[in-house]
Amino acid sequence: MDATPVLPRIDRAVCTGCGDCVDVCHASALAIQDRIAVLVSPEDCDYCTDCEAVCAVGAIACPFEVVVAA
Repeated sequence: MDATPVLPRIDRAVCTGCGDCVDVCHASALAIQDRIAVLVSPEDCDYCTDCEAVCAVGAIACPFEVVVAA
């Protein structure tokens, strides 16, 4: 099975650029660029989901992939 990393998804149309997600990102994987949150270091993201929890407008989604072993 391929281990493709699951990363937070940022809806650029919804993001207000408030920076709350950047402030809570202990991995420094997020930044504000052109007034929008961007995942600048995806390799550093540990998928803690704090960014999703703090986003007041729901611009960040951290979907989970469910794998069922046979």
